[in-house]
Formats: sequence, C-alpha cells, structure tokens
Amino acid sequence: MVMTFEQFKQLFVEIADRIEQVKDELSELDRQLGDGDHGVTMSIGWQAIVDKIRQSEASDCGTLLKEIAMAFLNAVGSSVGPLYATAFLRGSAALQGKTELTHRDLVSFWEAAIQGIQERGKAKIGDKTMMDTWLPVLGVLKTQSEKDEIGKDIYDRALAEAENGMNATASLVSQLGRSSRLGDRSVGHMDPGAVSAYYIFQTFVQYVRKVM
Repeated sequence: MVMTFEQFKQLFVEIADRIEQVKDELSELDRQLGDGDHGVTMSIGWQAIVDKIRQSEASDCGTLLKEIAMAFLNAVGSSVGPLYATAFLRGSAALQGKTELTHRDLVSFWEAAIQGIQERGKAKIGDKTMMDTWLPVLGVLKTQSEKDEIGKDIYDRALAEAENGMNATASLVSQLGRSSRLGDRSVGHMDPGAVSAYYIFQTFVQYVRKVM
C-alpha cells in the first residue's frame, strides 16, 4: 500500500483539525510555563498550511513541503516557526519528486524532519521541549529503517515512545526558553511543545492506519 499525493495533502488537513481541537489545552499548558499562546500559535501555523495546500499548484510531495514550510514560517513568528519550517524543508528533500509514498518514504520524511528540528534548536532529551517527544520517535524509526521490510506497526511503537517522552516532561526542570526562568517551578507541568508534537504524530499514525 502507498499514500497518494492527495492523501498526503489530506494528512496535513487532519493534523490542522486536531491542533484546532486541542488549541485551548495547549494554551492552558503554556500558561503554566510561558506566554500562554502555544495553542493559538500552532493553530495559526497549521491553518496557514491548510490555506497553502488549497492554493498550491504543486504536483509532488517535496515541492508541496517547501511551500508548506514557508507558509508556516510566515504565519508563526515565535521560535516554533523556524523549527517546524526547518522540519518541512528537510522533509521536502527526502520526498522530492514523489507522488506516491511507501512506508520507507514516510520514515525517511520523519527522520529528516526530526533531525532538522534538532539541528536547528539544539535541544536534547531531558531539556523539557518538543524534542522529548520527537527524539524517541526518531530513535525507533532509525532502528527499524535499517531493516529490509518496514510495516506500519513501526508507527505504533514510535507513538508509544512519543507518549512516554511527552509524559516525562512533567517531571523535568525546563532547560531552554522562557520556561527555564521558572527553574524548579516548571516541574509538574508537561511541556506544551512536547504535547503538540505528540498530537501531530498521533494524528499521522491514526491517518496511516486508515489509508495504508
């Protein structure tokens, strides 16, 4: 089974819908640690992606991802803007010219995207950021991508690790960004970026189950 170009476009619409559903939850988490605007910021960014998809004349996944990257970056001025824009740009290189995606293609996309975020933001596991969700996903995908066959069960394993990483941020002291000023007071609250990252990947996994 493959994911078609039209299905790939719909994936981003589904993620945008999910972010809209949890927007208030994300902002409430952010009120405990920062400006309280993470949900609104992510909603704006993902809606910009949907708008771009509807206007786009791109004919392959890689080209579309380049357009998505710029749309997100232009819509989101906070630090999350360059991080996800970098993810989409790196992912575009992995999918350049492709109109049908295998599981190996999707794994390559996520590997490139997550590595792009880490290289841009420099965060590591334990810093209480989105990378506490994304890096465990990367670990599972890299291990499995070395095997001859890749099935969609790989995403379930990656999602379980993502959930563990997200939940672990509640017990961490924030090391980066505005929330790091709170010191020990940041303990007891999950990082909103880690939570939104989980919802993004969860929606991807649920969508793949439906279409592939």
